[in-house]
Amino acid sequence: MDPEGSMLPLQAEFARAFAEEWVAAWNSHDLEAILAHYEEDVELRSPVAQRLLQGDGTVRGKVALREYFELGLQAYPHLRFELVDTLWGMETIVISYLNNVRGSKTAEVMLMSGARKIRGVWANYNQ
Repeated sequence: MDPEGSMLPLQAEFARAFAEEWVAAWNSHDLEAILAHYEEDVELRSPVAQRLLQGDGTVRGKVALREYFELGLQAYPHLRFELVDTLWGMETIVISYLNNVRGSKTAEVMLMSGARKIRGVWANYNQ
């Protein structure tokens, strides 16, 4: 953030490093390492969350996110992501990856906080 409190544009170098670290955390199945990337008041929106949790597809807060991610890691013990591409904008990073469990492409749009943690996520799938 700049001295006046507004968000500075993200930089390509940060976005790429963040994406690589995020994928590595998922591939390690280390829940604490995964959650370290998220703000306490994060909101995640996903059709997979809608199906698994039988709700509106929104996971609100880090406590609920922990439960959702724990469920996913338990259900898919061999889960692995392969980073395909990273895009960045003023306040967002888009991480595109292949998911070995679903055999699909996924892209997550991540709204970043001033602390450079994820405060909002929109997960998108090709199947």
